[in-house]
Amino acid sequence: MKKYIAEAIGTCVLVTMGCGTAMLVGCDAASGSGYLLTALAFGLSIVAMAYSIGNISGCHVNPAVSLGVYLRGGMEVKDLIGYVVSQVVGALVGGVILSAIFGMGGVVDMTGGLGSNGLAGVGGNALAGLIVEILLTFIFVLTILGVTSAKFKHGSLAGLVIGLTLTFVHILGIGLTGTSVNPARSFGPALVAMFQGNGAPLACLWVFIVGPLVGAALAAVLYNFLEADEA
Repeated sequence: MKKYIAEAIGTCVLVTMGCGTAMLVGCDAASGSGYLLTALAFGLSIVAMAYSIGNISGCHVNPAVSLGVYLRGGMEVKDLIGYVVSQVVGALVGGVILSAIFGMGGVVDMTGGLGSNGLAGVGGNALAGLIVEILLTFIFVLTILGVTSAKFKHGSLAGLVIGLTLTFVHILGIGLTGTSVNPARSFGPALVAMFQGNGAPLACLWVFIVGPLVGAALAAVLYNFLEADEA
């Protein structure tokens, strides 16, 4: 149970700090600094959580990561389900926290939807958005599988590498889809935004669920092949 609680806490922190930064600074093309601040907020959230809850749950805080680990044989199906449920709950709590802070404080949400993902950067084209999310998640999960592989002892550097990689994929992805690579991170803010009267993020939510899961599965299959080939 403690690992599920850790996953919920970690995902809540990721959503609160990452989406919260996007809401505060904005991520439009005219605000290049907003891109970098948001990318860093997401990446540093992972670094912080990796070195705090990583020894308890592994700090997946992302259903796509959990799927990749499962397909690598790193967890049982019951834990996969428990992790995903915990991550979604954590993301929802993060969305509620942001809604309360920005609502009570009268702070303008520069994203208009609690930092939810969208397809505006790809002209509303769902296929283009899907490709972006598959590609970015593939890179992210492949890095995680490599840096945490038992064959390569990266030790204390793993959390830093993973956090920097999340920052890396955000730098490209923010201007295209807002960068999900994490179904829970997309679902939580979108659902809370709906209850605020903004249901737009839900219309394309499937892209940010299917894309990351497909990208993670491809990364796991490829890494299984590559590692076995090197054995």
